[in-house]
Amino acid sequence: MDLRADIARCRLCGKRFAASKSAHEPRPVIWFEKGAPIRLIGQAPGARVHETGLPFDDRSGERLRDWLELDRTRFYDRNLLAITPMAFCFPGYNAHGADLPPPPLCARTWAGPVQDYLGPARLTLLVGGYAQKWHLQSRAPVTETVANWRALAPGIFPLPHPSWRNTAWLRKNPWFADELLPALRARVREVLK
Repeated sequence: MDLRADIARCRLCGKRFAASKSAHEPRPVIWFEKGAPIRLIGQAPGARVHETGLPFDDRSGERLRDWLELDRTRFYDRNLLAITPMAFCFPGYNAHGADLPPPPLCARTWAGPVQDYLGPARLTLLVGGYAQKWHLQSRAPVTETVANWRALAPGIFPLPHPSWRNTAWLRKNPWFADELLPALRARVREVLK
């Protein structure tokens, strides 16, 4: 069994995507290798990632790489960082042009097999509410989960989504940059040395 090939062939959400405003075909973005010491679990690819096939190949990715203090070469080294979102495909847009949430069917289908394939990571990054709620089995809001990061560190760091739409959140929560990011960066350096 080749899990990555199975995910690449997945078309479970084809009808859902065709019915979205973007009316697109599934295009799973698979970016992981066994043995990567860092696992990044995000939400779902955006439209640009759907086009390029490269995860976090957008402004959110620039911000995320800055948070981790990783250049593009190290960030995209699959032997260092496994990127396994809650949905491997771009979910599409709703009638108002907003991103649709990751279809739960994707996580129900692939999260377990991916976890079994990858095994434990030395550092897991839970980026955004969908990843946090699923993997922590929690209904807590993102701010509360991220604010309680010390209870999960050093093995897990919950992060807000690095979208530029969250700039106001970052300004309102200066402890994120002052306290969490230095600890996260130190842990990333430690794991990758």
